[in-house]
Amino acid sequence: MNCPDEILMPLWLQNQLMRAFQRKDVRNLRMLNDCWFFYGNLAPGRQK
Repeated sequence: MNCPDEILMPLWLQNQLMRAFQRKDVRNLRMLNDCWFFYGNLAPGRQK
């Protein structure tokens, strides 16, 4: 089920996203989401 070009989200980011979601911290959720998409676009071998 895993694609070879799949990027796994780092555990620290998963934890921060869960914490922000539980605290209903919309500002932090948006920032972490932006970081994740930025990180995904920087991954080697990814086509933009």
